[in-house]
Amino acid sequence: MKNLDYGIIGNCRSAALVSKTGSVEWLCLPHFAAPSTFARILDDKKGGFFSVKPVGDYETEQFYISRTNILVTKFTCESGVFELHDFMPRYRNEHGVYYTPPDIVRYIKHISGSVNVVINFEPKLVYAMSNTAIDVEEEYIKAYTTDGEYDSVYLYSSFDKKSIKDKLPVTIKQNEYLLLSYNQKLLKQSTNRSYLKHQRTKVYWLNWSDKTTSFKSYEAAINRSALTLKLLNYQKSGAILAALTTSLPETIGEVRNWDYRFCWIRDASMVVKIMTELGHERIAERYLNFIISLMPDKGQKMQIMYGIHGEKELTEVELDHLAGYEGSKPVRIGNAAYVQKQNDIYGILMDVVLQYFERFRSTLGNSEDLWTIVRNIVKVVDENWQEPDKGIWEIRSEGKHFTFSKVLCWVAIDRARKIATLLKRDTYAIEWKKLEEKIAADIHKNAWSDQKHTFTQSYGSNDLDAAVLLMETYGFIKADDQRYKKTVLAIQKELEHDGLMYRYKNEDDFGEPQSAFTICSFWLINSLYKIGLKDEAKRKFDALLACSNHLGLFSEDLDFKTRRLLGNFPQAYSHLAIIETAITLSGAQISKEAQIMKSIHH
Repeated sequence: MKNLDYGIIGNCRSAALVSKTGSVEWLCLPHFAAPSTFARILDDKKGGFFSVKPVGDYETEQFYISRTNILVTKFTCESGVFELHDFMPRYRNEHGVYYTPPDIVRYIKHISGSVNVVINFEPKLVYAMSNTAIDVEEEYIKAYTTDGEYDSVYLYSSFDKKSIKDKLPVTIKQNEYLLLSYNQKLLKQSTNRSYLKHQRTKVYWLNWSDKTTSFKSYEAAINRSALTLKLLNYQKSGAILAALTTSLPETIGEVRNWDYRFCWIRDASMVVKIMTELGHERIAERYLNFIISLMPDKGQKMQIMYGIHGEKELTEVELDHLAGYEGSKPVRIGNAAYVQKQNDIYGILMDVVLQYFERFRSTLGNSEDLWTIVRNIVKVVDENWQEPDKGIWEIRSEGKHFTFSKVLCWVAIDRARKIATLLKRDTYAIEWKKLEEKIAADIHKNAWSDQKHTFTQSYGSNDLDAAVLLMETYGFIKADDQRYKKTVLAIQKELEHDGLMYRYKNEDDFGEPQSAFTICSFWLINSLYKIGLKDEAKRKFDALLACSNHLGLFSEDLDFKTRRLLGNFPQAYSHLAIIETAITLSGAQISKEAQIMKSIHH
């Protein structure tokens, strides 16, 4: 059984997945959403990969340099020991500009002895749709497509280039380097230059981690999750990807395989809230500006998701030539869900706009733009809240009156009223209060099941849904409200299985869900803690953290029995939930050091 035993390296331009044995098996260049250079994760034979493999027996261990995104794979062989330090360069140059080239540096640190290795450099450009040829030039090895769409990459190295191409053994008896770039390099590459990039990148990540607010408990889990979220942040636009990958299946052999290399608006309010709490206001502000730049003019519709450059059309295509992760077809690029109507989106947006006004300075012009957007959203919610939609889980069949969507329509009006009050627009605040109360009354009347003593997934049904746990998080209901307590316990009883959570159990377009949805388990833990079951919440959190891979990373789903990671990876939503839950469980108490720093800055 294969697990997602990968580390992620990146530089906010693109990112790669490196296997436990040091093989690069997923990489898109020059940016996250570009066609793949290596895609072995989606097809063992055709996908392409880049490995450094000792001749003969060896053992490996893998870890991050503490508080950085530099991944180390340590090889112990009979004849010697070496470490592979993988990273994508990211640091400020002397002019204060970020250096984030579309490069992977594999710095080889010699520890002892001498080891013969074979370098397997097997790029399969453009999702392996074209034929990739390899030429050895004086300065580099060039890989390029000979048919179809043109693409190319360059490999620089201190090893003999012809030996690399012919897969002949080369010897490690001193420090060496491999550098893969989308671009031809202008400066001469060397082991020393790679070492310098390594050190500068290390310092960058250490400084970044140092700015991350530390809490009393779960420090390591919070830091690793924050570092991972930073890697899913696209510098150029401020967008944050849902995950690095496409088509990693929710269940092996099934067809729930989606492309997650896009920016879902739903994740936005959580990203802004969490990153601001961690002291990373820049990410939050740039992401807010990205979202605000997408906000439509009067009368236009807001989408649930966009491309990382703000693209609106995300047409879904199937790549039939790829076998899929462990044979799980189809492999998809693009995502048809972008055309769906999901009414919860308005609540999320309004939550984001309120956070913007509360947390950041705004210009008069910007505030007027936002105020127009706020009034527009209220208008749209007023016209649409009584309509069915596809809900948070993007059900592809008929729409329903989903409770979560209704709650988020309430959130939209609640936040709009608060914004109106902030901006001294009292007549609007009074008017919107009536609509807010009307929606709340409708939810209390229609979403509650007397039979099950709980709020249900949708009006008039007895199905339960983990998303309903978020009613309290969004402020619709208090944690000490008996109805909420009953809801938490009913959802736990029905949707928890072997200590993990289903999103819901009822059939959808693809049958019954088979795997545990990672974030729902975190939602449950949060809810249990808030209704006073603190010890149980802590126990569950510790058990859930132990389900991560060897580097503390999580995907979207977990297999109930084996606990193997499933779904796209690493998943931003899962890591946001880790941070949120860890903060809740530490009573939101920051460490002594963080307290001192806070008082100095204020």
